[in-house]
Amino acid sequence: MIAFIKGTVAAYGADWIVLDNNGMGFQIAYAHSEDVSLNQEIKVYVHMAISENDISLYGFSSQEEKDLFMRLISVKGLGPRTAMNMFTKAGYEEIIAAVETGNVSALKKLPGIGAKTASQIVLDLKGKLVPAEVKQPRLKEVSYPLEIQEALEGLKNLGYKGAELTSAANIMLQSPGLTTAEYLRIGLRAMNRNGG
Repeated sequence: MIAFIKGTVAAYGADWIVLDNNGMGFQIAYAHSEDVSLNQEIKVYVHMAISENDISLYGFSSQEEKDLFMRLISVKGLGPRTAMNMFTKAGYEEIIAAVETGNVSALKKLPGIGAKTASQIVLDLKGKLVPAEVKQPRLKEVSYPLEIQEALEGLKNLGYKGAELTSAANIMLQSPGLTTAEYLRIGLRAMNRNGG
C-alpha cells in the first residue's frame, strides 16, 4: 500500500492534482488544490481505494488529515468520494469540531451528507478523534478544587504535562484552602525540585 507520494505538481483542477514522481504521473483526488502551483514539489499522504471498476488515490496534506479520512470511511454508508468532498468544503479542524460537539446540522451542510449519515458519523466517531494529549482527560477525571485546577492550567501553559501535572496536583492537595497563586507557587517549587 502506498503511504505517501513526493513529487512535483504537473497539473491540477478544482479537487485533484497530478503528481510527477520520477516520470510517472499520479492523478490524486486532493482537497487543497488551491494551495498548490505548477512544478511545486510537495509530499502527499495517500489512500488507495480499490473497488470493482475503479482504483483511485485520495491525497492529504498531513498524516492527521489522512487518519481522519480513514475514520470517516469506516462509518457505514460513507464512501471515500463523499468523505473527500467533506474535506473540500470544511477543513480538518471544522470536521473534528462538528463531530466532537455532536453538531449534526453542521455535518448535514456538507455535500453528500444527509441527516442519517451525519447522525451515524457522530454516533461512531464522537470522542475518538481528538488525541488523548489534546483532550488531556487526566486532569478532568479527578475533581480538583477550582484553585488547584487553575494552578494546573497555569503549569500546563508553561509546558508541563502528564505525570508532572499529576505529581504537582498530589502535592497541592496536601495543602487545602489556598489561593490559585499559592498553589501555582507550590507547583513550580515541586517542578524545580524534580528538575523540571
